[in-house]
Amino acid sequence: MSTTWNKTTINNLEDVLKKLLCAFALMLLLSVPAHAAETMMLATTTSTANTGLLDELIVPQFAKDTGIEIKFVAVGTGKALKMAENCDVDAVLVHAPAAEQKYVDAGVLIDRTQLMYNDFVIIGPAADPAKITGKTVAQALKAIADSKSVFASRGDNSGTNKKEISLWKEAEMAVPDAQEWYVQTGQGMISTINIAAEKNAYTMTDRGTYIKYEANHNGNAPLKILVEGEKTLFNQYSALAVNPEKCPKVKYELATKFINWMASPATQKAIGQFKLLGKVLFTPNAAK
Repeated sequence: MSTTWNKTTINNLEDVLKKLLCAFALMLLLSVPAHAAETMMLATTTSTANTGLLDELIVPQFAKDTGIEIKFVAVGTGKALKMAENCDVDAVLVHAPAAEQKYVDAGVLIDRTQLMYNDFVIIGPAADPAKITGKTVAQALKAIADSKSVFASRGDNSGTNKKEISLWKEAEMAVPDAQEWYVQTGQGMISTINIAAEKNAYTMTDRGTYIKYEANHNGNAPLKILVEGEKTLFNQYSALAVNPEKCPKVKYELATKFINWMASPATQKAIGQFKLLGKVLFTPNAAK
């Protein structure tokens, strides 16, 4: 009787141990990812980040379509290009064509592909103390300077800052960086707009970021678009890969996949359909 009880007990224990071992093995299997996702580094502008284009559309959809994870740093175009030169990223998504060309000429960046555009606008308080509404860009900047109305500049070597500086020069005026009314924030676009609003000031922004600012205020933003529509305010965004001959450790293959994916018809359509307040933030133009 005792012997039978012992055998049964042993058999039961063996069954329990087998089940425990199987469960433990399954836990180990599930704890190890089947295949770690490939990751690429992207340096991009604050406007693509501020608007939600990256977080809400580009990053998740690219991962879904390709299995590649994008890690991005949102900085001014000047800093993004510098990161490429330092081999810190695999690709850049930027909006300063003249600056981009210098890095292409230096062999740092290759495969420049235009992807989308919006435009720059000058915004300011509805009261418009400098009376710039409806004026040309040159007339507006002169009116701001003559009236010593506060103007908030990003002052950060970003694509927007580079464009703003070029507009002062096109208006045949010196950049007023020594004037008290000219405030250099050293901040990104949304932060600069908020500073301008606090100071009842003017500033220049890309339209996509302004729409995001509007959305943050439920469509009733303190600062309004006062100057817009000139050809000189065109704002092109392009992607470029870091040259593997300059930076041997960059993931050029992943950068190429990203650029091709961004230029694909499906992604271009999705960019054109990405809206806030029913307004398009970026217009795709890879095929043009």
